[in-house]
Amino acid sequence: MAPQLQQYAGYRQALGYAKKGIKPPLLAFDRYLIAQKATWDQLQPVFFLQLRAKVADNPKTVNNTLMAIRSFFQFLVRQGICAQNPLKDIPPLPKRYFVPFVFSPAQTEHLLQAASKNIRKTPKYFSIDMAIYLAIVLLARCGMRINEPLRLRHDHYCRQDGTVYIEKTKFRKDRLIPVPKIALTQIENYLAVRRASRTDDQNPYLLAARKQRRLRDDQVRDAFHQAVEDIGLSRAKQTIGNITFGKPVPHSLRHAFAINTLKQIKDRGQSTQRALPVLAVYMGHRKYQYTAAYLKVSSADHLTGLIEFAKSQLDVI
Repeated sequence: MAPQLQQYAGYRQALGYAKKGIKPPLLAFDRYLIAQKATWDQLQPVFFLQLRAKVADNPKTVNNTLMAIRSFFQFLVRQGICAQNPLKDIPPLPKRYFVPFVFSPAQTEHLLQAASKNIRKTPKYFSIDMAIYLAIVLLARCGMRINEPLRLRHDHYCRQDGTVYIEKTKFRKDRLIPVPKIALTQIENYLAVRRASRTDDQNPYLLAARKQRRLRDDQVRDAFHQAVEDIGLSRAKQTIGNITFGKPVPHSLRHAFAINTLKQIKDRGQSTQRALPVLAVYMGHRKYQYTAAYLKVSSADHLTGLIEFAKSQLDVI
């Protein structure tokens, strides 16, 4: 079947589809055919039901693969190679929804307090532990992605304006954002420590590691998870029905920043829809519709209610 797969891939590319979107599901199908030593006679609906069960455990991946194979066989039908499409009546797997963990404002404060207490006071570790703590502060106070504070350089921070310039982010977008006063104070305190120690004052990165390097994300993750454990919020990811509820991870602070910001706007009686474009720019989203996804969970209490509701519905079923 390799010649037909190559012919189909070329046909799709000629239509303007990207190669990276065409090849992976077809390669997965090709590997499965080889593993099963399948012949043309075996390519009946039951064969693809078995493939659907074995190809992966993520419904989105399975459905994308089935859609690509279905399109491939439709191509074979048009070419007169097959009489009918064996995937015509193969239904997709039910969608699985992911709901991220959300810190309440109070939980965010407790987390930052716990992370602050874990700063070691010895000269060898004090400055670098402060940098790690400050990275967590910027995740929580500014809704940054974990790599964004780690890539900040000295000249990306403007003390006079109270801003940081985030360069070459996820969607290759740059953005200049104001930093809340409480976070600015933490930045100034950290820089004062660096100037006093003089050991890493020449490091070009705002959050300095040793030997003129920047912090690693695993250093921040380890400190974050230790703080989560210290305040008793450590929990595993759980799947209830077709909903997966995420565990606390550093990116949860970004989710919490967006959701809690939108809640504050709503509590003031202002329009969250009008605020979305501004918040999208602040967070570096390519489209404000991505920011609108945070409206699905209105608060940490709402998330807890969703989990309890999902459990109760499963018990009923």
